[in-house]
Amino acid sequence: MRTSHPTDRATHRAPAPDLRVDAVDRDVTAAVERVLGHALAEHLTRATALNPLFARDVAQRVAHFTLDGGKRFRSRVMWWTMRACGCRDGTAARAALRIGAALELIQTCALAHDDVMDGARVRRGRPALHASVAAQYRWAAPHGRAERLGEAAAILAGDLALAWADDLIADTEVPQHSSRRVRELWRDMRTEMVAGQYLDVQGQATRSHAAPQAIRAATLKSALYSVERPMALGAALAGADAATTRALSAAGRCAGLAFQLRDDMEDLFADPGSTGKPSGGDLRNGKPTYVFTVARARAEAVGDTSALAVLDETHGRADLPDSALASVRQVLVSTGARDVVEEKIGRLVRCGVRHLRDARLDPAGATELEQLLLLVAGAPPTYPVPAPPAPPPAARAEGTGR
Repeated sequence: MRTSHPTDRATHRAPAPDLRVDAVDRDVTAAVERVLGHALAEHLTRATALNPLFARDVAQRVAHFTLDGGKRFRSRVMWWTMRACGCRDGTAARAALRIGAALELIQTCALAHDDVMDGARVRRGRPALHASVAAQYRWAAPHGRAERLGEAAAILAGDLALAWADDLIADTEVPQHSSRRVRELWRDMRTEMVAGQYLDVQGQATRSHAAPQAIRAATLKSALYSVERPMALGAALAGADAATTRALSAAGRCAGLAFQLRDDMEDLFADPGSTGKPSGGDLRNGKPTYVFTVARARAEAVGDTSALAVLDETHGRADLPDSALASVRQVLVSTGARDVVEEKIGRLVRCGVRHLRDARLDPAGATELEQLLLLVAGAPPTYPVPAPPAPPPAARAEGTGR
């Protein structure tokens, strides 16, 4: 009997998702993946009819990458924000699942392009999309042409994923009170992602050591589209009032930045088996991450020439050996940069939780959302944040911020 391949999941029409809100609550990821599989099956059918070679080399890779891997936390954050705002409307729930699927596709776009820009050959423990295409054609396209083909295919795959994400948004019925706001947020998010990616590569090329620019790039490139914008989309679908929306946006900004700073730290300190990519990729690519800029600033402040030499000699060195990576880790610890970033992550998490608890939310949905934000930010569910005093009964009887 043939063993099923993850790509097969996108070649058969998936059953319509169970849109009973309580059923989706029990497994948001599965509900989003059913919608995603259904949409990708339709796109693959059209791609195959258009051209089988294009479908095999590009469209199927987009479907496979999107379905096989990823934590789905962006779509889960959006769903639980909507639910925390007290929304049980069927139209909004259906829209949330489709927008969640679109968020997964825009993540595919971002990662496919990012790996080409960074020259990263591994993603999620497997060859990156451009490396996979290059390996497929190495026998037929010698003298570097296979590598060029792989890079071109990955750029086109990212463009295709973005186009499919936009198709999902365009074909989604959104509650009338939310339609304009949802589409504004989607447009803003796409531009923010591109701006953040440009700041990232510009800082890399110019060897920027400015911590504020590192934070701004991290905010635009990742924090907004990873957490804040999904939360804003959930609030918009629920028709949340202005005060609730502001509190949720502030919570998402804090948690999103904590997420990116944690990702930067894991690139240097985490086990590659858990991250799915080699350690030190950002350092080898010369990215001006916040932890690197902090280490350099602290070394300069005390005249630590030895630490500065390690940082300058390793930053942007593509052939950096693991032994030199260990020296960088030592500098990040000895300068106190690692502690500074860990403390900042902690402050951001606490700030995000405070903003979340300032919002008037449905208790059950708010609990799920808070635990999810703590998970996204890299903090354990038991992160010590003091609970605010319970509101008086009269206040609890008022609306839930819909």
